Amino acid sequence: MKNVVLASTSTLHGETYLSYLLPVMKELFAGITEVIFVPYARPGGISHDEYTEKAATVFAAAGYKLRGLHTFEEPAAAIRDAQAFFTGGGNTFLLVKQLHELGLMELLGAAVEQGTPYLGTSAGSNIGGVNMQTTNDMPIVYPPSFQTMGLIPFNLNPHYLDPIPGLPHMGESRETRIREFQVQQDLPVVGLREGSWIRIKDKRVTLEGALSAKIFEKDKEAYEVEVGAELTFG
Repeated sequence: MKNVVLASTSTLHGETYLSYLLPVMKELFAGITEVIFVPYARPGGISHDEYTEKAATVFAAAGYKLRGLHTFEEPAAAIRDAQAFFTGGGNTFLLVKQLHELGLMELLGAAVEQGTPYLGTSAGSNIGGVNMQTTNDMPIVYPPSFQTMGLIPFNLNPHYLDPIPGLPHMGESRETRIREFQVQQDLPVVGLREGSWIRIKDKRVTLEGALSAKIFEKDKEAYEVEVGAELTFG
């Protein structure tokens, strides 16, 4: 039974790191004492240790021990033995490259499919989709593969932004970029706004949080789904 939260962001404007997700974490990690942290996305280029320390402070205050995956001599064994996972945001290209090169992407996905609780934010949510090709991140490195865990049968676009009415548009919109992707791949994409997340319980996938999400399907008009809605396609 899958038990997963894929959140658009780790930090809402004006709030502290992960604060809006603390109630969600309490439910997701019920009965858990230690969470394995995947720090490979390295936001702002910070080190694995710095990133782990930042996350561990919040987790400790919530009553969980957090340990960085990079600290294990055998990370594959750590994944197989883990009670739960958290993958933070940063650069999705870097995260995916590291997971593939260490042979961990399929192992992580298999562990989550088998029921190990998983929390992702931003880049950590991108890897819950079929592939990472709807990320907003710069391609600072080249992963061996764009394929990700495939926990859901669609892709995410975290931090989804709508055009601002009345203001001249600066550059391409998120919708334009997602439509370019769908010329190449017939795959639904969920534009996940800040403060919202995808909740997966076994085979049921719902939108939760503060805001509606924008749904893109190939050759269809984009449409909104409200919080609480079940996400099904096809």
